Amino acid sequence: MEIWKYQISDTTAIMKLFYDTIHEINIRDYTKEQVDAWAPANMNTEAWINSLKSKFTYVAEEGEHIVGFGELEANGHIDRFYCHKNFQGKGVGTKILEAIELKARCLGIKKLFTEASITAKPFFLSKKFIVIKEQKVERRGQILINFVMEKTF
Repeated sequence: MEIWKYQISDTTAIMKLFYDTIHEINIRDYTKEQVDAWAPANMNTEAWINSLKSKFTYVAEEGEHIVGFGELEANGHIDRFYCHKNFQGKGVGTKILEAIELKARCLGIKKLFTEASITAKPFFLSKKFIVIKEQKVERRGQILINFVMEKTF
């Protein structure tokens, strides 16, 4: 598995991975209406490019397929963090998080934080993140539960 920094040519595969993961993995913990609101079929490619470029975005590749990605913001926030539906539990998230943590240390960031889905919460707990609070967020008229989590170095 290789990890690299995001390139614009990765965008379509990342968007598909995001959509597929939410609709086929997160559906275990959320309703169809919630996942449709979270990952709609008509996502804006240009908005994705601008968002991915504005952060430290790391991409995981296995056998010429993008199998995960994660985004670090300069304040320590981990924004989107997703692993391909067929590569859950195979170390992809661990490798991406290792790259994010290394970058955070290089930037002098002392604390990482994220809003983890119900589905992602066990992964982040296993990586020594703690739950700060449960929260409800609105996405396109749907209310979703997630967890504010953080890890201090």
